[in-house]
Amino acid sequence: MDLLPRSHTEFSSSEYWNSFFRKRGQKAFEWYGEFTELCGIFHKYIKLSDRVLMVGCGNSRLSEEMYDVGYHSIANIDISDIVIKQMREKNAKQRLEMTFEKMDVTQMTYNDSSFSVALDKGTLDALAVDQEEKTLETVKAMFNEIDRVLRFGGRYIIVSLLQDHVISVLAKYFSDLGWPIRVHRVPARPEGDAGNEEFSLPVFAVVLTKFKKMSSAMQIVEVCSSDDDEVQRLESIDQLLSTVKQMQYYGIVRLQLSKRSVTEEQLELALYSSLTTTPRYTLWVVDSEERCSNKFAVFIVPQGREMEWMFSTSAGRRALGVSAGFQRLLVVALSREHEYKDMEAVKAELSSKVMELVPSSYKKGIQVPFLSLGSDIGKRTVRHRGNSELSGGYVVEDFEDEDGQVFRRLIFLTNQNVVQSEVRLVAPHSSDKRKKKAKNRCQNLSIDKDYLACRHHHAMVAGLAFIPSDVISPQVLLVGLGGGPLAAFINHHFPKVQLEAVEIDPEMSKVAREWFGFSHDRNVVVHIVDGLDYIRNLGTKCEKRQMVMLDVDSKDMSLGLSCPPPSFVEKEFLSIIYSLLEDGGMLLLNFVCRDENLRHTVLNRLCEVFPTVMSVDIPQEVNRVIFASTIPMENTVLKTERDCVKLTRTLSLDKVKDEAEKMFKSRKQNSESCMGDVIDCLSKLTVLSTAT
Repeated sequence: MDLLPRSHTEFSSSEYWNSFFRKRGQKAFEWYGEFTELCGIFHKYIKLSDRVLMVGCGNSRLSEEMYDVGYHSIANIDISDIVIKQMREKNAKQRLEMTFEKMDVTQMTYNDSSFSVALDKGTLDALAVDQEEKTLETVKAMFNEIDRVLRFGGRYIIVSLLQDHVISVLAKYFSDLGWPIRVHRVPARPEGDAGNEEFSLPVFAVVLTKFKKMSSAMQIVEVCSSDDDEVQRLESIDQLLSTVKQMQYYGIVRLQLSKRSVTEEQLELALYSSLTTTPRYTLWVVDSEERCSNKFAVFIVPQGREMEWMFSTSAGRRALGVSAGFQRLLVVALSREHEYKDMEAVKAELSSKVMELVPSSYKKGIQVPFLSLGSDIGKRTVRHRGNSELSGGYVVEDFEDEDGQVFRRLIFLTNQNVVQSEVRLVAPHSSDKRKKKAKNRCQNLSIDKDYLACRHHHAMVAGLAFIPSDVISPQVLLVGLGGGPLAAFINHHFPKVQLEAVEIDPEMSKVAREWFGFSHDRNVVVHIVDGLDYIRNLGTKCEKRQMVMLDVDSKDMSLGLSCPPPSFVEKEFLSIIYSLLEDGGMLLLNFVCRDENLRHTVLNRLCEVFPTVMSVDIPQEVNRVIFASTIPMENTVLKTERDCVKLTRTLSLDKVKDEAEKMFKSRKQNSESCMGDVIDCLSKLTVLSTAT
């Protein structure tokens, strides 16, 4: 039987409601929950002695249940004479003091200040069906009447879905009157209860208190979550609208997740605490495409590891879900803006929330397993916070991994899932092993100059192998200093290279010096200037360089091209770079492009300008490094270390190998591994285009 109106405008007509209640008969219709869900809120604002006006009562049991617990002075009104007749007959003998009258809420016959409380369960939603002028006039007429019949200090309590057009007209009207506004999130019905699927949106109770407006008084706007009784003061109506919208979105997502798996995309949720401007937790719902016997688990990402491929990308989280072997894995990242005591405290805080996201197949009463990479939540310490006019807010932070190694990172707050720069911190060398052991955690840590974190930097360092061996002091231009790890590594391990580092942001040059151990010497010069202007200048002066490295990120996150900014890969600018390179010179480009069409366009431009273009894809990263040479090369694909050795004379790889053996002969294993990674990049070179 179809009991829903064909057009939502019918909600405001008495004909619709008469028809509705004829079809419905004596069966009660609870639009937005039973008294059991609402009583906790009502008891806070309604005294047993209050005279209560039930607006648009329908055949709801709400007033009956309130009467039975002691609220005897209740006047019920409704526009439908059929439902009023039904309710009178039903309650005539059992609830003698309760009245039912047919009455239009926009034209009530009650005297001024007749009631202490006006209760509206769904009536406002039935009237405020759109934002048409006629509808708004009807709603305002109802509000005027509610204002008239309420006493000062009385409360108008509205149970509503608070859709955009409803909360907008409500908030504006009563904020203009100067009434305090408090919004409660009504507790959701237990799963399986009848009517639980009537609405996917959450239900709210708005409590409006009638006060005389004072011109000097600030508007009071508050919200109270259903999870606790804490009332939180908001700064504005706009913040209220935003908060309600977040709760509605969460409610819809919860319903969707309880009914189906989401394998085609990973839903992302942000959980806030005390209405802070930054989320306390970020959650991703990872559903397996395969059927798993284990149904649900929560994985806590250790602090400091959020930027790793496994946790920061959809593909990585999917791989994590497969390895964990759960039908649904909830991956949780902890914000750097908040503090967390330990894993047990995180579990306690998340327990109630994660249960709202379990799949429908999850059996009640089974304890949810919490997983991580260690027994704790990881250690992260913010060393410095700053703000750059060009890059925005940033943090320098240290974190310790499960092996006790300490790393320092530079993070731009506009893109917190990406590490801009990283170095490893080590204790100074000491000949007295016992002394070193005793004071290991107390010593000042220093930058490990043998460590190169970013894999695309390995490939760029490997590009130095292409500099002709007869060049005594290669002139290399690096555009994009950042925290300086690439420049520092080149300067430390390739002392013959004369390096120019160009950085547009003076704040980054300062950060590199003060926090990442970068220093200038006779082999390194830093220019604080726009890289585009600097290269154009070199082009006009006809100055030559053996190599140009572009490691510049784009600040415009809306572009499909993250590195470099589009202006660096325009054909005219690429031609300028080509003109300032020596014969045999090379452009090395850190290239990050998610737009497939744009990626093909840029690669085609490079192939039009440079005789040879090669590429190294970085495993588990979106980066690829482009090698664009000024001379033709006959090599196709370098597949193995043996191939590298075979082609050393042509590609000058022997130079890097010899340097590596000399530099790392007496150094520790991890340093050898680092240079091994550098050399390995050359084995992965793929020629995209070469002239013959």
